[in-house]
Amino acid sequence: MGKIAGLAILIAGAILLYFGYTEYNSTASQVTEVVTGNPTDNTVVFLVLGAIAAIVGVGLMVKR
Repeated sequence: MGKIAGLAILIAGAILLYFGYTEYNSTASQVTEVVTGNPTDNTVVFLVLGAIAAIVGVGLMVKR
């Protein structure tokens, strides 16, 4: 059961990372980054949550 949950969390993390990557390369994010020097808040949230979910998912899958 833990491996299935780990796989689901890993997939959710990968999806969040994908959305963060596409948001990072969007025109609105690039304009915001030029003006403020920082990416948009949505970009950071998607990338951070995606990375955390991916790490937790791998951890659950590897756990015996």
